[in-house]
Amino acid sequence: MLSKKRLFLIDAFGALVSIFFLGFVLVWLEDKIGMPKDVLYFLAAFPVFFALYSFACYFLLKKKYSLFLKGIAIMNLLYCFLTISLLLFHDHDLTLLGWTYFIIELLILSLLIRLEWKASQKG
Repeated sequence: MLSKKRLFLIDAFGALVSIFFLGFVLVWLEDKIGMPKDVLYFLAAFPVFFALYSFACYFLLKKKYSLFLKGIAIMNLLYCFLTISLLLFHDHDLTLLGWTYFIIELLILSLLIRLEWKASQKG
């Protein structure tokens, strides 16, 4: 099992990857993805906060990892719900490539949320 502290680092780097893809790559490929640029930038703003939160937790926390892990798990879950809502709202515009990217992102996030939540439940 991953250490609680290491999960913050994984979350932070995952958020950086999301920022890169949502804020740069997918914006550049907007016509091949089908999601409008303004929505991609909006979605990219959340991982900025998540990365800052997770890096801060990794470097600054000395205890109470569980409480803060629950916090990032809940934030990630809310982000998933937001993403799903936006996918449904823009379903007529999304291409197969767009659906593929977002489904993979949601699957990875679901795995991370589960790991964070399980780790937060352990003493």
